Amino acid sequence: MTPSSPNPGTNQSWGGRFSEPTDAFVERFTASVDFDQRLALQDIRGSVAHATMLARVGVLTDDERDAIVAGLDEIRSEIETGTFQWSVPLEDVHMNIEARLTEKIGITGKKLHTGRSRNDQVATDIRLYLRDAIDSVAAELTRLRQGLIELAEREAATIMPGFTHLQTAQPVTFGHHLLAWHEMLARDHERLLDCRKRANVLPLGAAALAGTTYPIDRHVTAELLGFERPAENSLDAVSDRDFAIEFTGFASILLMHLSRMSEELVLWTSAQFDFIDLPDRFCTGSSIMPQKKNPDVPELVRGKTGRVYGHLMGLLTLMKSQPLAYNKDNQEDKEPLFDSVDTVRDCLKAFADMVPAIEAKSGNMAEAARRGFSTATDLADYLVRRGVAFRDAHEIVGQSVAFGIEQGKDLSEMTLAELRQFSDAIEADVFEVLTLEGSVAARNHIGGTAPDQVRAAAQRARDALANLERPA
Repeated sequence: MTPSSPNPGTNQSWGGRFSEPTDAFVERFTASVDFDQRLALQDIRGSVAHATMLARVGVLTDDERDAIVAGLDEIRSEIETGTFQWSVPLEDVHMNIEARLTEKIGITGKKLHTGRSRNDQVATDIRLYLRDAIDSVAAELTRLRQGLIELAEREAATIMPGFTHLQTAQPVTFGHHLLAWHEMLARDHERLLDCRKRANVLPLGAAALAGTTYPIDRHVTAELLGFERPAENSLDAVSDRDFAIEFTGFASILLMHLSRMSEELVLWTSAQFDFIDLPDRFCTGSSIMPQKKNPDVPELVRGKTGRVYGHLMGLLTLMKSQPLAYNKDNQEDKEPLFDSVDTVRDCLKAFADMVPAIEAKSGNMAEAARRGFSTATDLADYLVRRGVAFRDAHEIVGQSVAFGIEQGKDLSEMTLAELRQFSDAIEADVFEVLTLEGSVAARNHIGGTAPDQVRAAAQRARDALANLERPA
């Protein structure tokens, strides 16, 4: 064999320039088919659209298009039924499918790649995959938000202590606390749908980096695949992975929120708090301590947060020094993205199943709220309304709390005489503001803890979710 002769052992898609086959280790090291075969159905969708467009502009005949589409449909069936044979020497999902298509329909299969490159092909596949993934993640996020809203409505009047620094601060309602969680998720939902807009741009037609000399119509391909528009710049189209970074950014913020919720669930199920009960199906026991009921689902979600953070940093680092346009580095974008999608979807599913089944132990919550002088601020506000300057009122209440600690009494348990020793401004009506019920009811404004406000906020949240999910 002369040095200029193609070596029959080289890859059929690019071997013409090479005189010897790829080293076996390098072949395995550079191949991506083990993980990018997840893109198979998206790859077929993109290829069907590409062939359809090529026929419309006259690059393929209608018969060639029909043969390609029929062959791809058969390959889709093989993949879905698990009979498709994947080959590492063919490197990736694209060449595996193209090679199988050529086996099925002959030389016409080789015409499918006209006017495109694996660079714009994979960029299109990933965007199609992520768009589908975002829709499935959004569905689980919607389900979780609905569950939170319903639980908040049920617990709109259930009183619990609110905390700052994990110290008892003021009484709130459990429903109000749950709607605070919902606010986090509402922002996450908006970020997710915003990410989808930027992912929904078609790279196909950019070819390797400079476009193609064939008379393609990228608007046709974009319409066939449901993309909002073709990418404006061929260099950027094949090398951009911002959409993947943006999704993992969304995922990191979402998992941070779920981790905060998980931490509270873990605390609340402990014997020290005993605020809620989780159904047994979301917990596990101990191999040695028979009394244990461990909140494994919240703990695992809390633990998986770091995993997603790592994927975000990995993708940022992957892209930070790449020159235009496509580089082999970008093969490393898929595994962190795939795992982020799987992790987020699983965590949301677990929470969406678990949250509606939370049972509040209202008696324990109320008893905890009575400890720690949670209505001290209400007493200060009462004094201000009686004409006492706030700083003086703060001092008076501080003295009252010190007395309560010494006597082992909450403010609401003191007699009027005991309270009046600190201020003559205190009258018998003070006990109306020192009760837990009076405290939460007094905060009767938008965003406040009053049960009626919680119910109104829950309805607004339900309406906002319906409007967000409704197509424009």
